[in-house]
Amino acid sequence: MVNLLPAHIRDAYVGAELALAATPVPFSLISNGEYTPKRPSPALRRAKSALFEKASETAPRHGVDVQSFLSGPCGFAASFSAMNAAFGDSFAVGASEAEDADAARAAREAVVRQFVFDDQVHFLRDDADPEFFKPLTGMIDIAADILNLPRGSETAVDGIKFENFLKEIYLDSDTDVALLSGAPSDQPEGWMLTNDMMAAARAAVNAVVGERRLLTHAVFSPMHPGWLDEIDRVHETLSPDGWKGYAVGEPFGPSEYRWRLDDEKVAYPAFEKFLKAGVRNICVHKGLLPEDAEAFMPGAEPFAKVNDVGQAAKDWPDLNFIIYHAGYRTIPGPTEREVDAFETSGRIDWVSDLAEIPEQYGVSNVYADIGAAFAFTVLTHPRLCAGMIGILAKGLGPDHIFWGTDSVWYGSPQWQIEAFRRLKMPADLAKKHGFADFGDEASPFRSGVLGLNAAPFYGVDAADYSKGEKAGKFDQLAEMRARYDAAGGRRTNLAFGYAAPADDEAGLSDA
Repeated sequence: MVNLLPAHIRDAYVGAELALAATPVPFSLISNGEYTPKRPSPALRRAKSALFEKASETAPRHGVDVQSFLSGPCGFAASFSAMNAAFGDSFAVGASEAEDADAARAAREAVVRQFVFDDQVHFLRDDADPEFFKPLTGMIDIAADILNLPRGSETAVDGIKFENFLKEIYLDSDTDVALLSGAPSDQPEGWMLTNDMMAAARAAVNAVVGERRLLTHAVFSPMHPGWLDEIDRVHETLSPDGWKGYAVGEPFGPSEYRWRLDDEKVAYPAFEKFLKAGVRNICVHKGLLPEDAEAFMPGAEPFAKVNDVGQAAKDWPDLNFIIYHAGYRTIPGPTEREVDAFETSGRIDWVSDLAEIPEQYGVSNVYADIGAAFAFTVLTHPRLCAGMIGILAKGLGPDHIFWGTDSVWYGSPQWQIEAFRRLKMPADLAKKHGFADFGDEASPFRSGVLGLNAAPFYGVDAADYSKGEKAGKFDQLAEMRARYDAAGGRRTNLAFGYAAPADDEAGLSDA
């Protein structure tokens, strides 16, 4: 079942796109339905307050209102300046970027041609039952009641469906290529997208844009009736770019279909089929358990751990095991205990376990996608976020980290792209734990993570997506973006999961 939260808890949450202020960086945790979000921390609330104070002061000088300022060239710089004021010097922001539009545009010119490949994007099927997917649709009726809108408003649902997905991913961000993903469910109606729907979306996007802009997973679901036959059918008819699996089975609650990557009787027959078909990328959801996992996902933890990855990778050296969310254990952490443990030991639960697999098992075919794990740690504890990336780079290798954003739940992925470009590695962490510095915004390390690392695994040549400089090749997406900008198009700065309001009175804990 998807909608498992007790009513008195569920009713405390609201649709992010309706209830949160539209800021370039969402100063609140946004849930995709796989966990209950905490209310904004005092630091996030201070950052939000500082941003609006700055915007209210600066917008009139630009001759625009506050929301226009926040969607304009200075919006991100002002947001990260506010984050620095709340969290310490965590993000690189030019001295005049937050006030001078020309300076902000100049800073952007340094990175605008950087290739971005997002290996984890989502949208919700058109025929989805809003009641079933309430955790994914921003608690539609609850938000409608709070904001005095008609019950049954489709705003939240539309925000995470195909049309808005295209706008948020391709027009409102620097994303060049995206990999569409899905999730299984114990119930047929619980699949966000079927394998055929994902393939159809890929065909539609690429037909409009005129090139390979959208790739797609197919979802494999061990032990479901006919699941091995479905793998054969997908290979024969849909040509997936990779496979996605959830070892926890149903990602939103109890499941009858849990499995391990190193299970020779369950998982290995699927791997044999993948390899025979020439599809080498096996993407697996790991970690990302809610704090109250045992209450809502009883028995899930052994399957969410990464302790089954090493043996599978060793047994199948010709497959690439791409571990989603970097195996980060608990969302929406970090807890005080996790932060203290990290500061002392340099370790993060399950992320460090994942990073140690290459040395322990003598393998080089294990990779980490940082989707969702990056989004919530960079908002709640930028220093720990930098440490997470440092751990992965040190253990797996800097070229074994893939970029994912879990959008469109978080709205346009642009804020995450900007955050990664600007996030600093604290000098004391680098010295104490041997973490490498990230370099400047356009450094080889950042460019690798943002796209160059993953691209070859999917047959994508970054040179084919050189932001309008294609040696005479017409760039349909660049043309679409230019027309969009000329018509006054801009980011809405909305997110589309669900969140705890800042003025919550329900006794929810802070992020």
